[in-house]
Amino acid sequence: MTEINPIVPGFSPDPSIALIDGTYYLVNSTFHMFPGLPIYSSSDLVAWKHIGNAICRQSQLSLASASTEIIPLDGGSHFLSTGGLFAPTIRHHKGTNTTYIVCTKVVHGATAANFIVSTKTIHTGGPWTDPVYFDFPGIDPSLFFDDDDNGSKKAYLHGSAGPGPWTVIRMFEINADTGETLTDVRELWKGTGGIYPEGPHIYKKDGWYYLFISEGGTHEDHMVTVARSRSIWGPYDPFSSGNPVLTARGTDEYIQHVGHTDLVEDLHGNWWAVCLGARRNGERYVLGRETFLTTLDWEDGWPVFQKVRLNPVLHRDVEKSLAAAARENGSHRVVDEVSPDVGFLYIRDAVLSNHRFSDDFKIITLVAGRGGFSQLEEPVTFVGKRQRRLQGSTSVSISVFPVAVQTQLAAGLAYFKDEHRYIQLFYNFLSSQVVFKVVNKVKVISKVVSHFVEIQAKVHLRIDYTESEYVFSFRADQDTNSTAFEAVDSLNMTGNDFVGPIIGVFAISDEDLLVQFSNLIVD
Repeated sequence: MTEINPIVPGFSPDPSIALIDGTYYLVNSTFHMFPGLPIYSSSDLVAWKHIGNAICRQSQLSLASASTEIIPLDGGSHFLSTGGLFAPTIRHHKGTNTTYIVCTKVVHGATAANFIVSTKTIHTGGPWTDPVYFDFPGIDPSLFFDDDDNGSKKAYLHGSAGPGPWTVIRMFEINADTGETLTDVRELWKGTGGIYPEGPHIYKKDGWYYLFISEGGTHEDHMVTVARSRSIWGPYDPFSSGNPVLTARGTDEYIQHVGHTDLVEDLHGNWWAVCLGARRNGERYVLGRETFLTTLDWEDGWPVFQKVRLNPVLHRDVEKSLAAAARENGSHRVVDEVSPDVGFLYIRDAVLSNHRFSDDFKIITLVAGRGGFSQLEEPVTFVGKRQRRLQGSTSVSISVFPVAVQTQLAAGLAYFKDEHRYIQLFYNFLSSQVVFKVVNKVKVISKVVSHFVEIQAKVHLRIDYTESEYVFSFRADQDTNSTAFEAVDSLNMTGNDFVGPIIGVFAISDEDLLVQFSNLIVD
């Protein structure tokens, strides 16, 4: 059968899913990128469309302080912790026809800010309200709506309460519309002993409350564990003979780092799980954490998961329809977008007016910003999209000024992960040079190579990528052949981090110069 995983490829960690009026909706973390919290929809769990973003207005919140910390680990390795929007959960209240997303904004050195946004028009992807903040000393909040004895709905907020790494899952009753705390905060479960018990979700089935969490951190030791109780407040008894119920640690599976799972029951009574994972080839996991699909059954009151694979074992009565959808959409397909601009991403609090688009989005005009990629003080003029394919390419053409530029101006393509790791291929208008630059402060990589090129009207830049390398090339004006400039081993940009590669265009100058890009294609 055609591969169906990952169902949302590229930078798409921490998935959460809900079935609303016969359609599935999914949301992911976005950390330091704006707009935040992409909303995807699907009718079959295989073909997904990007229909909106829950944080789509800069007035909703600021990401200016969403920096990345480099944390040394034993053995000389490092972990990169990026601030911003962490681990959202999407849930729907049928009684009010309101869809909620709860999320955490993390700023290093400050208290995490937990908030709720909501919409009554989830089918169009929004619009979403401004954040409603609530007090909770932790991250990874999740909502659960439950019936009380009178048939009314109660909302329970549960999350991973700090400090780490020995976090604890705690819960309280909440007013989901106002953020008001309605009960004391109570401890539910400490997990099975793995570090960072987090990503909790509660489900009710056959009179039991099931509490699923992730443990072991989000990389090699990631795992999903479960406990259950007859009361939502506990005590919760772990699945002693079956935990972890889902993991790839200690295996040679291609899909590793499996965890942070959310469940959904379809209209036929089948249960599905979405989770994060990484396609890992040796030490390479080029696209970082992506969203994968698998199935589970219930045996003796406990969940039994199928392994997360490119071709997961599916429920028999739906396998044929999913196989057809997979064949129709193709292997490693790019997620469809409801409009070309819905997938554009900016770095933190960008000046959006410095990014201008033609009606058909084939021409992008950037007002050069003063801020480079390695700093946080100034906004960065950059717009790009998630790299969705392991093997593909990105290309763009830049129009060259008819007269010589009298100040520094750099404009071109960039591969961006955070302020410590990026690659640029750009045209230096002042020196008439094509320049290649790669920076990885974690792996102590810093390289700049330039090449003088006589250009009359346009320079064409291109990045070709495979699982093993990125190749940067250029050609001048109407030349038919490109000049291969530099190649970067993909291992140089792989690391224990939260984020994935964004590829797009940028412009940097000390003056407000306009640069025109045409036909940006991120494949």
